[in-house]
Amino acid sequence: MKLLKLLAGVGLSLGLMSGSIQAQERISIGTGGTGGLFYIIGAGMAEVLNKNMPDATARAEVTGASVENIRRVAAGQMTFGFSSSSTLYEASVGETPFQEALPVSAIAYLYPAVLQIATTADTGIKTIKDLAGKRVNLGPPGSNAAVLAQRLLEAYDAFDPGRAQFLSYNEGTAALMNNQLDATVVLAGAPTAALIDLGSQRDMVLLSIDEETVKPMLEKYPFYQIFELAPETYEGQDETVLIINDPATLFASTAASEETIYAITKALFDNLDELAQVHPQAADISIDTATNTPIPLHPGAQRYFDEVAK
Repeated sequence: MKLLKLLAGVGLSLGLMSGSIQAQERISIGTGGTGGLFYIIGAGMAEVLNKNMPDATARAEVTGASVENIRRVAAGQMTFGFSSSSTLYEASVGETPFQEALPVSAIAYLYPAVLQIATTADTGIKTIKDLAGKRVNLGPPGSNAAVLAQRLLEAYDAFDPGRAQFLSYNEGTAALMNNQLDATVVLAGAPTAALIDLGSQRDMVLLSIDEETVKPMLEKYPFYQIFELAPETYEGQDETVLIINDPATLFASTAASEETIYAITKALFDNLDELAQVHPQAADISIDTATNTPIPLHPGAQRYFDEVAK
């Protein structure tokens, strides 16, 4: 009889352990390439969630950034992800590059994400117009960097599909340093790791936009903004550089559990001081601007922000 009770007790303990393991929620975060800020801050978010959501395990996933993140989150393959505001809006209404509207909702506005076009002094390239006929990396295939870079080059009549390349940010800067490219782009908060590395090894040149030239593009795509990149953002950058801002936004599937998104939003925004240690750009994430999103908030996120506003 004692043996039966002992076995029954062991079985109950194992059952409770199994239930605990099953209750552990796995949170996957769609970010971008390892050289971009989406990944760096996404990895920091995973750490914050793991520390402050005891019943969850979070992990940042390397992806092709915005477009891929949206498709995979909408399909239920990832819990939430990063996107540029423009791409998230286009996904919500089914505009290019999306064939139909996807069920996505915003979690929060994060920080400015700017398209930085870099070359080196030895290429002789000084303006975006000079990129006509050149070998230019537009960013990872399927990324919002590629979409925005093509639109910008088209505004200058400088887009050459035969010479365009689609590499990760780290691959792009490496190819530029090896003289396999003439210019490369990064869409991220500044400074970003890929360009810090480039600037430390080469005489990097960042190309400025001309406001009159891009005015028609901004009228067509009003979610883009002109942004001033301050001098000394990168080593050797002595002047202000005018670039395009496409703010980074955190989002989830509209079908995602309200409780899960509420818990994620609360864990992140109740611990912004921890997140700010990850990267200087993460310090710009604020409750004050969090609801400035291009599409409606997920009910779980809305619930959190309504609570803190009281």
